Amino acid sequence: MIQKNISAIIDMKKNKSKLVVLTCYDANMSKLLSNLDVDILLVGDSVGMVKLGYSNTLSVTIEDMIHHTKAVKRGNTGNKLIVADMPYMTYENNPQEAVINAKKLIDAGADAVKVEGGQEILPSIKEILSANISVMGHLGLMPQSVEKIGGFKVQCRDEQSAQKLLEDSIILQQAGVFSIVLECIPQMVAKNVTEKLDISTISCGAGRYCDGQVLVLDDMLGMFSDFTPKFVKKYANLAQTIKDAVELYSKEVRTEKFPEEGNTYK
Repeated sequence: MIQKNISAIIDMKKNKSKLVVLTCYDANMSKLLSNLDVDILLVGDSVGMVKLGYSNTLSVTIEDMIHHTKAVKRGNTGNKLIVADMPYMTYENNPQEAVINAKKLIDAGADAVKVEGGQEILPSIKEILSANISVMGHLGLMPQSVEKIGGFKVQCRDEQSAQKLLEDSIILQQAGVFSIVLECIPQMVAKNVTEKLDISTISCGAGRYCDGQVLVLDDMLGMFSDFTPKFVKKYANLAQTIKDAVELYSKEVRTEKFPEEGNTYK
């Protein structure tokens, strides 16, 4: 596998090659994914909902993100690009604090950080970039703002908000971000933004016309069943596979079928 870096990701748009992005939160899965045809491992603050039992991402701390980023780094034997989310209230209001927190994630093993927002967080983005830390943007539905917008809802359904999205995308590109996640917006709005930018757009429920796609790994594998967004396609049903395996294990323990002779030491 070819090692992926920021330059390689940028070149993929020029070469019209689609980006493949998946979330990753632990070393074991990182080791598996890093040797498959995936471009970016995203240590998302979605870990709060998928792994830590929170109802949203707002309770995720910088310590949580450091912990999981270190784990993903340890498992990344295939040298995939690691991007780590900066959690809620670690970058929005204080550019100097944003740099400190971004450096913590880089020290933990991330190659870049991801932040949510456009014009309103531009000072923090510029400060992070000035510290030679690569930044991925995130626009559209921004999970860290769900309380402000009233829940997980499709964004940019009207002309005004679609224009704002485009303007923010251009602002982020001009600032120096290397790619932008577009989440839960109409497909044709995402297409318009993608065609206007020189950097890659990554769709998270933004349709087929973006330069790449990202899914939460547990959603894609059919392991996280609390809520499945419309844009998720399940490529497996591991939740059922796990249930079947545990039930069989339990049955064999109770009937003394396990352990067998081959599972014991002489």
